[in-house]
Amino acid sequence: MSVLEAPPVAASFTMPALPALLRHALPRAIESMFMPVIAFWAGFFLAGLAGGLVTGLMWVYGCAAWRLFRRTALPGMVILAVVAITARTAFSLAADSAVLYFLPPLAGVFCVSLVFLATAPTRRPLARRVACDLVPMPEGVQEHPAMRRFFRRHSVMWGCVQLANASLSLWLLLSQPVEGFLLVRTCAVAVLLSCAGLVSLLGFRRALRALQLRP
Repeated sequence: MSVLEAPPVAASFTMPALPALLRHALPRAIESMFMPVIAFWAGFFLAGLAGGLVTGLMWVYGCAAWRLFRRTALPGMVILAVVAITARTAFSLAADSAVLYFLPPLAGVFCVSLVFLATAPTRRPLARRVACDLVPMPEGVQEHPAMRRFFRRHSVMWGCVQLANASLSLWLLLSQPVEGFLLVRTCAVAVLLSCAGLVSLLGFRRALRALQLRP
C-alpha cells in the first residue's frame, strides 16, 4: 500500500440498527429516569413527602434485589446509586426537605456538563467514551478524522444540553412546588434529551458514511 493511501478502517464494523439500539437503551432509560419519578409520585400523593422519599428508595432497592435474585452481578454504579439515594433520603427525611433530595443529582448534572465541555478539545472527549460504551468501535474507526470531529462537536453539544438541563431543573426546584417540579422537569428533560439523542444518532450515521461504512 502506498504511504499516501489512507490506512483501512475496520470495514466489517457496522452500526447496530435503530430498533436494536432502542431495545438496548429504552429499558435502561425507563428504569433509571421514569420509574423513580413515578414511584416518588405515587408515594407523594399517598403519604406526602416522606411517602415519596420512601417509595423512591424502595424502587432502587427493588431493582438491586431483582438483579441479585436473577444472580446478576451488581455493577459498581448500581451499588453507588443505592448508597447515594439512601443518604439523600435520610437527610431529606431528617430535614423534611425535598430540596435536599433533588439538589445533589442536579449538582452532578452540572459537573457532567462541565466535563463534556472541558474534554471537547482533547484527544478523548467524554462523548467518545460514552459512544464507545454504547456502540463498541475498533480503534481505527475511533481515530478517523470524521469520527474525531463528531466526538468533539457532540461533546460540546452534550455539555450545553446538560447545562441547560441542570439550569432549568434548579430553577424549577427553587421556584415551584414539588408537584410542578416533577411534572415540568420530567417532561422538559425527556424532550430535551430525546432531541439531543436524535441529533447525535443522525450525526453518528453521517460520520460513518464519511468512513464509507455501511450504517
